[in-house]
Amino acid sequence: MIPGFASRRRFSDLSEQEVLALAISSEEDDARIYRTYAERLRADFPSSAAVFEAMAKEEDTHRHWLIERHKARFGDVIPLIRREHVAGFYARRPVWLVENLGLDRMRSEAEAMEREAEAFYRRAAAATKDAETRKLLGDLAAAEAKHEKKAGDLAEAHLDEEAKGEEDRAAHRQFVLTWVQPGLAGLMDGSVSTLAPIFATAFATQDTWTTFLVGLAAAVGAGISMGFTEVASDDGVLSGRGSPMKRGISAGVMTTLGGLGHALPYLIPDFWTATVIAIAIVFVELWAIVWIQNRYMETPFLRATFQVVLGGALVFAAGVLIGGG
Repeated sequence: MIPGFASRRRFSDLSEQEVLALAISSEEDDARIYRTYAERLRADFPSSAAVFEAMAKEEDTHRHWLIERHKARFGDVIPLIRREHVAGFYARRPVWLVENLGLDRMRSEAEAMEREAEAFYRRAAAATKDAETRKLLGDLAAAEAKHEKKAGDLAEAHLDEEAKGEEDRAAHRQFVLTWVQPGLAGLMDGSVSTLAPIFATAFATQDTWTTFLVGLAAAVGAGISMGFTEVASDDGVLSGRGSPMKRGISAGVMTTLGGLGHALPYLIPDFWTATVIAIAIVFVELWAIVWIQNRYMETPFLRATFQVVLGGALVFAAGVLIGGG
């Protein structure tokens, strides 16, 4: 059983009332995010802030329409259901990370939000049997499609490099969602999660071949687990992240490579030579992960250092203490 996944419901299992409730909470969340963006941009890019503020007001209007439809169909009590309760929804970026986003990245986030919302409403409209509800959901899908275009054009007045074609930008965005993000997550997981078993075995046995076999098994096992988790967690229909098989392959392969990095030195017969090289590789791996998190995931450098380097050092120390004890 995959931790945290079994409690998430599939979209196809939701009732019509739950779909409306999910739409209401999603519109509320998106409006809050757009207002946060507007506040962040107001001083330097007032026109762009005004666009985000207008988008937030439209989301408020959509939420009002959905609430009125829910009252007409099911009454005043709206079930509590949010995106994180449903498998396949792409997680929204926590609003406290907005301080680390530039205008171009805010635009990209907004495009992804609106694209997912459009896909959600089209799928919801196709599944509902009530004519009025179906019309409302279809109208909302069309409105979200207009929002996506508005978000896509948002930064052009301020960023010359945004003069790329929409087709190229969409292809790049899809490549990042399908291959890069799962691969980076796998690389980080494989590098850190295999430290303890490899170095515990190394110091317990001082046998380089046994240590290599344990490291190989840990890396391959982690890769298989990470790959299957990625495949099972999101079918890509609502999130737009692309084929689950491609994402699973990316996550699985990179997790395996992350674990093999400090296992391969133990192909060297001399124990201490292999261990010194493995420790040096671990040092490089941890700082590379810090750089990746800071560069591609907008994690503040000091926070990434604390999470990755300190966390990795503790895992490494645990392995050494267990093996040396």
